Amino acid sequence: MAATSAVILAALSVVGWRWWHNHPPYGPEALAVTSSLRFVSYDEAEAALGGTAHAPVTYDRDQLVLGRVSWHAPPEPFDGGYFAIFLIDTRTNHKPEVFSVAAPQAAVGIGSAGTDNRIAERYSWLRGAGDATFGDDGYQSNGNRLHVADQKATPLTFVALFPYVEEPDPELPRATAPVAMSDLLLALVYMGEDGQVYWAQRLQG
Repeated sequence: MAATSAVILAALSVVGWRWWHNHPPYGPEALAVTSSLRFVSYDEAEAALGGTAHAPVTYDRDQLVLGRVSWHAPPEPFDGGYFAIFLIDTRTNHKPEVFSVAAPQAAVGIGSAGTDNRIAERYSWLRGAGDATFGDDGYQSNGNRLHVADQKATPLTFVALFPYVEEPDPELPRATAPVAMSDLLLALVYMGEDGQVYWAQRLQG
């Protein structure tokens, strides 16, 4: 009887730990997030970045998208977690590869991670957050997103490049121009230090 009780207690402890480990410290409503997206010229992008970074260089029919995301101070510190900001072309579910960000380098990173696939698995509307697939079992990086490690990095201003490609390579999918504002999805995701997907909020699109 004692052994059975111990097993039940251990099982309940595991379930309780998993719940606590994956339970978000707070929801998106605590942040009162606001955002905007618009197309800009190179000079407008330079002005918006305020000298903290240079806008991506453009040629011919390339497009630049200026984004701003603001939030109130979270009620609790990140404690190893972070915000991930995704800009996705919903026509192809690809993300831009090139960003410029008006924030200290230590506060905001640009890249991707395997944990992004967990976001795509949990939220069907964010399937572009994960890796791109090709063939029966092929995977490859699907552009980049912003990794916000400093909760004080608000308001955050970024510029994303959508390059025009005359003949896109079907083996190397990319987010390219021409893109319309109605094609763009902007989302904020709160991730835990162990890659837990706490929640995702659609901001635009």
